[in-house]
Amino acid sequence: MVLLIIGLKQLLTFKGSAAPRSGGAQGEIGLVRNGAVLTEGGVVRAAGTEREVMRHPLAKKARAIKVSGVAIPAFVDSHTHAVFAEPRLRDFALRTLGATYAGIKARGGGIISSVKAVRRQVPVKMVSQLVERAGRFLECGTGTIEVKTGYGLDKKSELKTLTAVKAAAARTELEMLPTLLSAHAVPPEFKGDSKKYLRYVLSQILPEVVSKRLAVFADIFCERGYFTPQESRFYLNACRTAGLIPKIHAEQLSNYGGALAGAGAGVVSADHVDYVQKKDMPAMRRGGVIATLLPASNFFLGLARYPDARAFIAEGVPVALATDFNPGTSPCWNMQFALSAACTHMKMTPEEALCAATINGACALRAGNRLGSIEPGKQADIAVFDVSDYRELCYYFGANLNKMTIKRGRVVYNR
Repeated sequence: MVLLIIGLKQLLTFKGSAAPRSGGAQGEIGLVRNGAVLTEGGVVRAAGTEREVMRHPLAKKARAIKVSGVAIPAFVDSHTHAVFAEPRLRDFALRTLGATYAGIKARGGGIISSVKAVRRQVPVKMVSQLVERAGRFLECGTGTIEVKTGYGLDKKSELKTLTAVKAAAARTELEMLPTLLSAHAVPPEFKGDSKKYLRYVLSQILPEVVSKRLAVFADIFCERGYFTPQESRFYLNACRTAGLIPKIHAEQLSNYGGALAGAGAGVVSADHVDYVQKKDMPAMRRGGVIATLLPASNFFLGLARYPDARAFIAEGVPVALATDFNPGTSPCWNMQFALSAACTHMKMTPEEALCAATINGACALRAGNRLGSIEPGKQADIAVFDVSDYRELCYYFGANLNKMTIKRGRVVYNR
């Protein structure tokens, strides 16, 4: 099918290198006024001013859609925990009374409470929940998400989760890239023995995940009380040798060494990084590590501290934004909120935030060669918002401004 989108007040292309944008380049958005996009076979064929695009030979036979607003590449959400059985409402109530992350864990809440729920959940329910959640992402302008395991923490439940992601992906237009996060926490049956548990994951879970091609990435939660930097580096190196692309949860609660461990293990991204110090940033830059910031999580936890986005950008470390959608610390699937929080709480410019949620998010999933920008040859993933100026996407919050989502050249959401 040939599709022609016209009538756009503004078009943000983010055209250029398929590599992650850093420093001043993170603010280059490729703005086109009175824009249009031409797609064929799920791929962008032309993008620019309406006058330019209308001269393309394919334009004459295209199905034209006139839609006023601002078009950007569909969001690429590179960090979610979208498979879970139920919201952690008890944790939420405790937090309103002043309980801390560690305090909630000590009372049986947190990750382990989600583990118990996922272990008893039947697969068909898991799939149907994920399909429903996928629709919410599409409604808000997201075309691709990463989906982590980590609420199973045994072979049966982790494989059940990855199989559910595969089944749900066949029933939705949302693109979902799976991550093995078995190293999310040490399950109760291992009685705090993190080394023994990691050996179990590497010997019992990882080989089957790889042989069945159920995951693209491997992740670990490097933090006190979870997994050490040494354990994280060893584990991620083993996963990379097995064929998975490493990622790391790092420095969320303290400066513990996770970012440096991740850089040493060749991770594509270090996520959260609230407590990364400037001395750690050169190693991240040299290692090609993307700092994936998750401000919706900080907001929901009521934290005063947010990642130092300005320092990352000044040091030349590429910044991505993601929702961290999960049942305990970020029940948010709308990237538009992450944009607003990035600007108000981390002092990113609207241009930097939008780059972080599109092309840099794609690069954090090693997909910058096909996602995250609107230019010839790229996958035709586009979101059109009911605004007149792209900065409104970061200015307004609390509502969904998206009016149309296009995935692989097909309209999959139309308000």
